[in-house]
Amino acid sequence: MPLLVKNGEIITADARYQADILCEGETISQIGPNLTAPPGADVVDATGKFVFPGFIDPHVHIYLPFMGTYAKDTYETASRAALVGGTTTTIEMVCPARGDDPLAAYELWKSQAAGKSACDYAFHFGVTRFDADTPKVLQKIVDDGTASFKVFLAYKGAFGVDDAELFRTLELAKKLGVIVTAHCENAEAVSQLQQKLLAEGKTGPEWHEPSRPPSVEASGVEHLATFAELTGAHVYVVHTSCSDALRAARRAKERGIKLWVETVAPYLVLDRTYAEQPNFEGAKYVMSPPLRELPHQQAIWTALQSGLIDTVATDHAPFDFAKQKEMGRNDFTKIPNGIPSIEERVHLLYTHGVAKGRIDLHRFVDLAGTKAAKLFGLFPRKGTIQPGADADLVIFDPSYRGTISAKTQQMNVDYSAFEGWTIIGRSDTVTVRGKVQVQGGKFIGDPQRGQMLRRPATHG
Repeated sequence: MPLLVKNGEIITADARYQADILCEGETISQIGPNLTAPPGADVVDATGKFVFPGFIDPHVHIYLPFMGTYAKDTYETASRAALVGGTTTTIEMVCPARGDDPLAAYELWKSQAAGKSACDYAFHFGVTRFDADTPKVLQKIVDDGTASFKVFLAYKGAFGVDDAELFRTLELAKKLGVIVTAHCENAEAVSQLQQKLLAEGKTGPEWHEPSRPPSVEASGVEHLATFAELTGAHVYVVHTSCSDALRAARRAKERGIKLWVETVAPYLVLDRTYAEQPNFEGAKYVMSPPLRELPHQQAIWTALQSGLIDTVATDHAPFDFAKQKEMGRNDFTKIPNGIPSIEERVHLLYTHGVAKGRIDLHRFVDLAGTKAAKLFGLFPRKGTIQPGADADLVIFDPSYRGTISAKTQQMNVDYSAFEGWTIIGRSDTVTVRGKVQVQGGKFIGDPQRGQMLRRPATHG
């Protein structure tokens, strides 16, 4: 069924104008004033609303075995949550353990999503070891359309790679033309600090941040940048949390290293005091890298304004407070890491960014989708509004006022990190390839609409 969106104000990363949008099949066919609806078309009146390109979350965990448990969301729940929040495409991290068969892991992650997602999705493949078989395995995965890797400079013994493996992964990525996303810390430094704190009887969630301080994250960025410089690989620093890491990233960019920077929604609005709440409430806010002191949050907003930060993702990793987070009640190193936020990312960025005058609408669109589309081989199919692009649209009501609550969220988790917070504006109507999936802020669409997006290698 054709779809006509009328009377909206179209806003992309580089343009703003009034026009109608006609979607036929799965793509945008016409943009212009006073378009006529073809017979049988679904017509959406966007008067008084913004029309954005569907947003992209380039860093999520949906299926995730981690620290002796599993993330709570499934693709059924996470994709609905994403759409209600204005995200029409997710890119999930495939995270096999070091001992897992990588191709089998890749197929397992794909099976978790196939036929179960309401939004479109893609993957980054986690390289958690590098042996004689790895080059041919990674070639197969790239040939299947997963043209980005993930490495961990953390989680020693679980996901983390050593320096030889890091070098060889980046060398191969350069050859294959793929970008490598990286969790930047220092595994050994974190391990030593954790042991020291526990030995001193410091076991609560408030000690998570001191076990992986800003200097540890910054050293990880420096380390990655050095190896990227030596190999010529293109790299992307995930979930950047502090001014120290931002300075390291800036220095790398100034040296001409092909390096891009992501931050995630929790760092924009939360600080370490949340993880210091009494009665183990702070465990709800344990993630890695951790929430930082308030000046680091201010530095992140400055970097968003200046363009040093390229994307805002979530690192969505949902674990219940009851039973799961509580696994670490007597040892903070056993608290499953993650702050659920796939549903709130876009609304938090608008409320605390656009509505407060920190970023303009074009920067908002770029950070929440367009730059990710360009970096990860999806543009201009995704991330913009133009004829031929997928008809992924977010009709956004800036006049809306609402309250975040675990009672009303789509995410399958027993708390909200933003309980009771007010949001300004919401994703009122959301389409995926021309089909309305969200209407009036509620999911009303096809729970199996989503497709796996196969992406070309674009970083040669």
